Amino acid sequence: MNQGKYVFAQVADFLPQRAFDRCVEQYDGNARVRHFTCWNQLQCMMFGQLCCRESLSDLILGINAHRGKTYHLGLGTKITKSNLAKANKNRDWRIFAEFASCMIDLARKTCMTDKDFAVAFDGPVYAFILVGSV
Repeated sequence: MNQGKYVFAQVADFLPQRAFDRCVEQYDGNARVRHFTCWNQLQCMMFGQLCCRESLSDLILGINAHRGKTYHLGLGTKITKSNLAKANKNRDWRIFAEFASCMIDLARKTCMTDKDFAVAFDGPVYAFILVGSV
């Protein structure tokens, strides 16, 4: 029985939520939103990437397999394919682009200040990509 946080929630804790909230405010991303916020959308899409999901249908199937845990995973509640598709279509993509730039800046600063970390990379770090096996 799980006594602590889920691994996905622990990974998500590394994301600077205040920086993301600033990006959302800048582009008014949560306007007229009651349940499925930009943060929930980011978490769902991140879950899909980490689980190597290939489509929204596949992602929703994976999320529904953990329906009782979605709140504790940080995904929110009332996640449907139509809600996720509408959010992906209607929300300003610049929210996520701005947040990605923030994360890249954070990685660069970490790379420059942590000597052990800096030795591991030859050039600039632009993205962290998780590649899963098929």
